[in-house]
Amino acid sequence: MTDGGAMFRLALRSIRYRAGSFLASLLTLTLGAVILMTFAALLDTSAAADAQTATTLTIMASVVGGWGLVIVTFAAASTLTLQVRQRSTEMALLRTVGATPAQIRRLVLIESVTLALIAVLIALVPSRLTSGVLVELLKDAHQVPADLPAAFGPIAVSVGLGVTLASAVLAALLAARRAATTRQPGRGRARLIAGVAVLVAGISSGATVMVAFDGTEPAVMAVSGQGAILCAIGLALLSPPIITAIATLLTPLRGVSGYLTAVNLRGHTHQMATALAPIILFTGLATGTLYMQRIENESGTPMPAHMAPTIETLNYVVVGMVTLFAAVMLINTVIAATLHRRREFGQLRLAGSTRPQVLGMVSTEASVLACTGVLFGTLAATATVIPYSVVKTGSLLPDTTITTYLAVILTAAALTLITTVASARRATGQPAIDTVRVS
Repeated sequence: MTDGGAMFRLALRSIRYRAGSFLASLLTLTLGAVILMTFAALLDTSAAADAQTATTLTIMASVVGGWGLVIVTFAAASTLTLQVRQRSTEMALLRTVGATPAQIRRLVLIESVTLALIAVLIALVPSRLTSGVLVELLKDAHQVPADLPAAFGPIAVSVGLGVTLASAVLAALLAARRAATTRQPGRGRARLIAGVAVLVAGISSGATVMVAFDGTEPAVMAVSGQGAILCAIGLALLSPPIITAIATLLTPLRGVSGYLTAVNLRGHTHQMATALAPIILFTGLATGTLYMQRIENESGTPMPAHMAPTIETLNYVVVGMVTLFAAVMLINTVIAATLHRRREFGQLRLAGSTRPQVLGMVSTEASVLACTGVLFGTLAATATVIPYSVVKTGSLLPDTTITTYLAVILTAAALTLITTVASARRATGQPAIDTVRVS
């Protein structure tokens, strides 16, 4: 049997053996494929539309689909990297028995491509339904003619398949770098550089809005919206040093839960950073986009009449897409990271910690993650909210209700706390000796 055939069989066995572990990545890729195909289907629908409607559908598909690609790729990379990190013992064993770095990279790549193909197949049916629902919503908003039929054709399928595969391959290559070698001194530096570069790009978008626009140009909203998106992604990439800094600040805490929280944040930096990233994305993108639209609605310099409804619909669709995707990513990541710590929880209990103390430690960790994610997500949102408020109203902060912001941060905190505590209760439900026993 060829080397490629052996790696393929090993990849299939790994997926079957670790079905629960691969489920988080599969759900992320499936939801990403649904989002991408839902909006790509607008291009299929535009084929039977008039010129103005076709332009509206093309803009919506391009803008939402383009940022969807960025977010899906980032999410896939995060979940796959976490999954590979949790299999460090298995990867070390493969290296010990003679597997080369190229073979391990091929194994991770085959696993990821297989998951991507399965995800696209699963996503076909729901994507067809959601694309129809989206067209009906656009009809209700009078963005497309009432008699325009929704179409789901080759463009949607090809975009969903191509982009999902590309995201999975890119994520696999990034994750496989860790799996293939035991030492990677430049990996953290590369992520730091990438995070700073993306963050600077987001800040630059906000600065451009304030110095180059007067608030009447149609492009001002598109450029301003990029600020929160880029800053949120940049801060998500910088989440490992953020976690390290937070752990340092929490070191003086008293009590068992506080001490264990600081120690675990420092000892599980990358796992905590993976859970922090979707909280930042959720908070930053939802807050930035919602407040940008509220400022637009309440400002005295509205968009052109024929564009305003389309842009408003687009913004709310983006918020819905990001909210759902970030929520699923957050839940998947937290569950995978918490359940993977069963053995650690069992060791703590055997060393003398009680189950309530362990759950208290996890609750404190979740609270710290939620507060940190909300804080940095809010900072990311300011790259959109402040510049847009300045050019539209002349005020540094928008004169609008705080209810929207409270709803966003409470949702982010609730998702983090409920998912983490529920996973920890499940992980500590067995006798401690059973969780540390080596099979």
